[in-house]
Amino acid sequence: MPALYLGHGAPPLLDDARWCGELSRWSAALPRPAAILVVSAHWESAPLSLSASAPGTPLVYDFGGFAEKYYRMTYATPDASALARRVAAAMPVTVEVHRHASRGLDHGAWVPLKVMYPDARIPVLQMSLPTLEPERLLELGRRLRPLRDEGVLIVGSGFLTHGLPFLRDWRVDAPAPGWSAEFDSWAAEALARGDVDELAAFRDRAPGMPYAHPTVEHFAPLFVTLGTATAADDAPETTVEGFFLGLAKRSFQVA
Repeated sequence: MPALYLGHGAPPLLDDARWCGELSRWSAALPRPAAILVVSAHWESAPLSLSASAPGTPLVYDFGGFAEKYYRMTYATPDASALARRVAAAMPVTVEVHRHASRGLDHGAWVPLKVMYPDARIPVLQMSLPTLEPERLLELGRRLRPLRDEGVLIVGSGFLTHGLPFLRDWRVDAPAPGWSAEFDSWAAEALARGDVDELAAFRDRAPGMPYAHPTVEHFAPLFVTLGTATAADDAPETTVEGFFLGLAKRSFQVA
């Protein structure tokens, strides 16, 4: 089973025909997952934490200012307890894993999954970002790698550029600001080389910083995905390119 890094976007992306088409075609080309594990930019928590795993896990409406319909959406997934046990078992004994009884799926998980797997018949579990440091997230990905052989789809959910405070043109098809285009181009080249070290040094080496990521939680899930790769220096397969509101939605999968 491949592992993914995708740009999840805000709930209005559910009404973007192009983006929905890209995600739908992507999921149709993948093997059917036995379960899905999502690491979202919108859940930073240490120690390492897992969302509620009971059937019909609730959603977290962690956004504001959108149409009422987005706050009424549901995505009632099956029991994910087996996946929660498997994820916890993959961690070393020195790593504490906290199991939440009520924490639901945030929009970094349910928005793309409603498009990719709209029947909601696959168990879904969310895992927190316990750190934003690339090396520690790469190691976390390496710990999760065996789950791929068990049919688990591991998804790092963020956005390749996320400089919301610096946007001035809020049209969906707005031209990408220089800092967004330059960061995207740099990341594309590093990914094509399989250059994980370059990507991990993004704070110092990437053009467009810190405007592309004034906070880095939307880039951080990328390292969990890269950590799961069978061969660390293999180039991922880019599946989605382009911009939304001028932000880079580049997404990829690793073998």
